[in-house]
This record gives sequence, C-alpha cells and structure tokens, in this order.
Amino acid sequence: MRRPNLLFLMTDQQRADTVELQTACQTPNLDKLAAGGTQFQRCYTVNPICSPARASLMSGVLPHSHGMVDVTHAVPAYRARFDATLPVWPRQLQKAGYDTAYFGKWHVERSHRLENFGFDTYEVEQYQQKLGLVEVEEGLIDRKVVRQKGYADFLFYGVSNEVVETLPEYRMYSDGIAFLEQAAANPDRPWALFLSTEAPHDPYVAPQRYYKRYTVDDISPPANFEDDLAGRPAIYDRIQSVWNDLTWEDFAQAITCYYANCTMVDEQIGRILEALDLLEMRENTVIVFTSDHGDYLAEHRLMLKGIPAFEGAYRVPLILSGPGIPTDRQVNKIVSLLDLVPTLVQLTTGDDFPGHGRSLLPLLQNKKSGWLSEAFAECHGQRFNYTQRVLWRNDYKYIFNGFDEDELYNLAADPHELHNLAGDPDQRIVLESMAARMWEIMRQTGDTSMVQAQYGMFRFAPVGPEAPI
Repeated sequence: MRRPNLLFLMTDQQRADTVELQTACQTPNLDKLAAGGTQFQRCYTVNPICSPARASLMSGVLPHSHGMVDVTHAVPAYRARFDATLPVWPRQLQKAGYDTAYFGKWHVERSHRLENFGFDTYEVEQYQQKLGLVEVEEGLIDRKVVRQKGYADFLFYGVSNEVVETLPEYRMYSDGIAFLEQAAANPDRPWALFLSTEAPHDPYVAPQRYYKRYTVDDISPPANFEDDLAGRPAIYDRIQSVWNDLTWEDFAQAITCYYANCTMVDEQIGRILEALDLLEMRENTVIVFTSDHGDYLAEHRLMLKGIPAFEGAYRVPLILSGPGIPTDRQVNKIVSLLDLVPTLVQLTTGDDFPGHGRSLLPLLQNKKSGWLSEAFAECHGQRFNYTQRVLWRNDYKYIFNGFDEDELYNLAADPHELHNLAGDPDQRIVLESMAARMWEIMRQTGDTSMVQAQYGMFRFAPVGPEAPI
C-alpha cells in the first residue's frame, strides 16, 4: 500500500485561540480542517521564540540539546549553533522515498542549506522579510509607531493597500500548489510538503482587504488586560512599561490587524486544500496545522512574546487530519510540539524517531488512560540572557526563573494567570513536587549544566536536583 503524503502547514506567532470556537478571529478553512480531524486544545511550544522552537520541530529535542537557544540573526554563532550531527526527521522521510519540499520562513539555523535537512526542493530566502526591527513604512493607510527616547521607532500596527497576489504568503502557497501538481504526475511516489508563513508575526501590518472584514469596536479587552503584574518577576513589569503610552484603541487596532493576517493565511490554506481535492490527493494525505509559538496580544497588557511565560506565548494551535486520524475530535490532554515529530514519522513511514517527544497515536486512538498530561519548555532569553524552565502538569503550571522569583499557577482555577501561588505556604507541596519533576526531566534530557549547578550561588530552587519525585 502506498504511504500517505504529508502536508505540514505552519505559521509564525499564532495563538491557539485564533482557531477556537470563542474567538473573533475568522479562519473558516481551518475550522473545516478541524471538523474533519483532531484538534488539540492544550498543545505547548518548547520555547517562546522562533529559532529554538523551529529547530526543536526539526530535530525532536529540546533547545539545550540542539544548541539553537536564540534566534539565528540576533546573536553570534557561538550563542546559538544548531548541532548538525543530530538526526532530523525530514531526512528520514526522504530516505523512505518521499519527495520532500519546503517553502517559506526557515529560521531553524544559519546555513539555509535545506538539502542537509532532507529537502529535495526548497525556497526560503524570498519569503523571509521580517528579521529584526522592521522599518516604519510610509505608504500605510493607517499605522501606529511606538517611540521611546534613544530607540529606533517601532512599527506597531498598520493597514496596507497591498494586493494579496503580491504577498509572500500567496506566492509561497502558489509554489506549494505547483509542487502538488508536479507530484500528481508521479502518483506512486509519496511526498512531504512544508509551507511556513511569517504571518501573523509582528509588525501587525494587514492588507486592507482582510482588515475590512473586522470591526475594531467589536474587539474586547482580555480578562487580564489590567493586570499590574504584582507578585510576578520585576522584568515582566519593565517589559510591560514599553506599552504604557498605548490606549485600548491602539491595542484593539493591533489585534484587528493580527486577526486580519490570520484570515489572510487561512485563505491561502483554503487554496492548497482545494488543490488537494482537485488532484484527488486529500484522502491519502496527513495534514498538520500548527505554529512555532504564540503572542500575548494585549493579555497582561503585553504584546509580542518573550520572557513573561504566560499562556498566550506558549500555547499553540495543533490540528491533525487525514488517514488514521479521527474526525471532529477535541483532545484536552496536555501535549508538546515535540510530540508531533514521532507522531508524523509513524503516520508516514511507520518507523520510530528518537527524541524527547511522545507519539500522539495513543490519544488519536483514544487510549488516554496512560497519557501523562504534561509538557515542558525552556527559555534562554533572547539577546538578554535569562534562565527559565516551564512545566505544565494537569491543572498546574510551574515556572523556574533563574533571575527572580518563581511562579506557580493553578490554570483550572486561574486561567488568566493573575495569582502567583509560588509563595503560598498552602501550595508548598505542589511547588516542590513540580520543581522535583522539572529536575527529573532535565536529567532525562541531558540538561546537565542545570542539573549539576549545585554550587552555593545556585541553590535557590524550591528543592534541588536530588529531591525525590
């Protein structure tokens, strides 16, 4: 029997709730994809910035293992260098006979030589435009610029007159459709196509065609918009101060532009899915939709992503559809982006793949009893060095902050993360249990620089790495 194809659709900085029922964000094609497949409600990225998360998606291991702990363009090579000796799973598909292609934002490592990662065909340079600070564009219909003394102007949001056919997302999906048409000429060979957009990544500049589908006044502040961040690390408050001069109207305009870009990408997804149907490939194609990380999007009066370890930056969309995947299913167990790697290798080649993730097949097969509802992430800062580890386990979320006080949230009782329980004596047992599990995961994944940090200046976690679980 012919192996299934793989269509891997990824965006940049897209929140999980943009494709959920309660959202104001319009994504009709993804809604249909979810109805025809399985949607994971609690999927977490391993890092809140691009390169570490993307390198983990390629290698199946946490950032400390692959070495890309910061974004490729932001730091010298010694600060973030991908370990080229690691296995990467697209190469395993290629060895199994798959015709492999990658179009769009890469940002995994510096070489941009995707043949080393198992891709027969690729184009990444022409689609990647938003590395670093984006210059303030003069030709925008509407725009907002954040100005601070001694800093370059920061383009916050804008509305453009760009025609959709000129956008990199449109061109990229057109290249993907052309690839599918070529693959259809060789029906006996399976294929794996990766399409990776920069949108809806900031700056939040949206084409007017999509912006006009929304009404700014319909956008409501998130429940934690007025959070003063009391009881959280001081750096969170300093980062929040960047946006102090913005009104709610400014935030609402940015959110509207962000949603408009999600809708624009959704339209491109509709194009590729229509092409799959016309080529009669849909039934034998595993389809994945996800993002590398999220965006605060005014929660806690923050924007973008970074060191504040809130759900908006870490929880990402994950939809699977295709052969062997149940339809119209919602999974509420906690999973990790790392879990995608062994899952997709099993669904395509039938083989296993080494790494730090767990196959999602038991959840897809409704075998939930043995699933540990847990995810783990690590952050090494971006440019500025921070040490942070994040553990989700059932209802609780624990954040080890190597630069300030820790955090503990009961997400069932406090979904908006307003109350840090780390200093609550009644929660001490939970705090220590979560910290002990953190150390166990770091031992299991070879995070030795942390586990071996038992010198006097490092002994301030709730319990040390020798603590029993």
